[in-house]
Order: sequence, then structure tokens, then C-alpha cells
Amino acid sequence: MRAHIEKRLILTNARLVLADKIINGTVEIEDGHIVSIGPVTRASDAIDLGDDLLLPGLVDIHTDHFEKHVYPRTSVRWNFTQAALAHDAQIIGAGITTVFDSLCVGAAHDDSERAEILAPMIEALEKCQTAGMFRAEHLIHLRCEVIDPLTPALMEANISHDLVRVISVMEHLPGIRQTRNLDDYIIKLQKAWGQSEALVRAHLADLIERKKAIGADVRPQVVEIAKRHNKPMLSHDDTDIEHVDLAADEGVSISEFPCTLEAAREAQRRGMQIVGGAPNIVRGGSQSGNIAVRDLMLEGLCDILASDYVPRALLDAPFMIATDHDLRYDLPAAVRMVSKTPAEAAGLMDRGEIAEGKRADLLHVGNQHDHPFIKQIWREGRRVA
Repeated sequence: MRAHIEKRLILTNARLVLADKIINGTVEIEDGHIVSIGPVTRASDAIDLGDDLLLPGLVDIHTDHFEKHVYPRTSVRWNFTQAALAHDAQIIGAGITTVFDSLCVGAAHDDSERAEILAPMIEALEKCQTAGMFRAEHLIHLRCEVIDPLTPALMEANISHDLVRVISVMEHLPGIRQTRNLDDYIIKLQKAWGQSEALVRAHLADLIERKKAIGADVRPQVVEIAKRHNKPMLSHDDTDIEHVDLAADEGVSISEFPCTLEAAREAQRRGMQIVGGAPNIVRGGSQSGNIAVRDLMLEGLCDILASDYVPRALLDAPFMIATDHDLRYDLPAAVRMVSKTPAEAAGLMDRGEIAEGKRADLLHVGNQHDHPFIKQIWREGRRVA
């Protein structure tokens, strides 16, 4: 959302959550950037934050939520622009000032709608961003499914859009990675499809037989296209050490949502950053039955948190982490996982922390009974909420 840009803005009497400590003080902003950090001031033009917290705006490197607004019901496709605006409202309401909307390129199951909606979703995001209709800044994370032969062509058609910044390499073939337990997966599909176990098993057997060889051909193409366009790459749902080594050998720098402790350990050994799901922290474990992010953090095996499927979780998770004495993360360290570290991993060196010269993406946060809540939000020095 484009609002009047304050030439000069002073926020004072706040507990500033810096990258490495919390201090009481004042932030002075000019032309959308932080120009100084100092002690509490009594200047008449300063905004008094009442000793509340001031956090950097959150940076979400992976959220699937735009698609949920495009399809508010399984059989209902919403207007793309209206869906984008509804999505933006939820994102900014969670304190996320920079979001990487994660859009599927290709599909694991035979699903022509995935291909149909990709370009209109990107068009809606570009239109709203250009027109100043958004309050958060929206960038695009292309989630590229390697078991769909359409994926390389869809990538080529969409990767040159200015908003496209990162690529993830996904393989959602049933029986491996996230859905390794086929019996559990079949039960879920029975409930979703309303079909018998025999029909679901027959469908999966046919799917696996047809698609198991596709990845060997498509994956190298996905990697080549990403490299040619100089986009950072993430691997998705690494489960075995071999998954991590394949990705690392391809030049992938980030392991996103590793499913096992062994995969996360190997990712760290290979010098990859590790992304965990913030909802996994908030709910106390994986909704898919995989490794709990808290268990990864006990071994120092998580660098970044992403909201994945619950935007609000990106605000709640750092506060839960900071009060978990076994994890030994203070609030600045936990906040880095949802601000500075993901920003830098995606090449956005201008934001993600409260520091001189950085963008004034800031959250005025209250905390009531260990529940953080947003009072005010500024993006590039503009009040957007």
C-alpha cells in the first residue's frame, strides 16, 4: 500500500530487538531507512511506544497461502486479484513485511489446474505490487515439481518475471521423502477422495509407475534453468543423506524442511542453511509425522523459520523459542531466524534487522501472557498497519 512517506519519523521509548541484543532506545527514520539508533528521547515529534518491543519486519521465505485464497473451497476458484489482496491482509497481519509467495510449478498428481493458475497468480501479484495495492512486499518463490514433465516449460515461461527470486526443487512422489509411509498416505487420500482403499492403491501404483522415471530427466533441467537465471535454490523435504548430497552437488544452498535428523545433519555438514516450519514449532511437531523442528534446534540444526501454511506462526514461534530454556535461544537469536537470516539467504541485504542504513520495516509489538500481538507496522518508513 502506498501511503504518504514521512520524511522523518522518530520512534522512542521502545525495547529494540537488535540482531544480537535488546536495548531501550530510539530509532530515527528518514526516507524509509534507519539513520540512527540512540537513547530514549523526549523530543516532541517522537512517537512513544510505551516500552513495548520494536522488531524488524518479518521475512517469510516460504508460504503456500496465496493458493488457499485462490481456492477458498476445493471446488471454488476465486478472482485472482481479490485473492491476492485477501492474502496480503493476512500476511501483513502476521507482521510479515516481505513475503516470498510460494507457487507450484508442475504437480505431483495429474492436475492441470496447477499449470492453469500459475501465470494468472503471478500476473495478479505483479499488478497489485505495481499499483501499490499491497501492504507487504511480495516476491515469488517457484516450487518446481520434478516428477511433472511440464515443469521445465512452465519454469521457462515464468522465471524471468521480476518478482521471481528463489527456486525450490521438489519431489512429491508418494513413498519417498515427506510421504514415505504409504499406508498413512493412502488413509489420507481415502478421506480426501472418498474412495476405497483398493481404488486409491491402484491409483498410486499407476502414478508411481508412470512418474518414477520422470524426475531423473526433469530435475537436471530445473537445476539448469535456475542456474542460468542466477536464482538461489532450495531443496525440499530432504529425508535421506543421499537427497542432501544430490542437492549440494547441484549447487543448492538451502535445505528446506528436512524430514529427518540425519538429513539435517548432512545438510549442515555440506554447508547448507536449514529451513524449518514455524507451525512445527507452534504445534509441537510435524503435521506429517516427520522430525520436530525443536529437535533440530536442540542440535543447532535450524537457521531459518518459514510460515509454510500458517502465516501467524512466524510471529509466535520466536517468542516460544525464546521462552524454551532447553533451546538456549534468546529473543534476538530467535527473531534473526524470521528476519535477518532469511533476508540474507534470499539476497536481500537491505532489510531484516534494526540497524543504521537498513530499510525501516518495523513492528511495534505488545506481549500479553506470552502472546505477542501487533500494534503498528511500518514498511520502508510508511505506516501500513
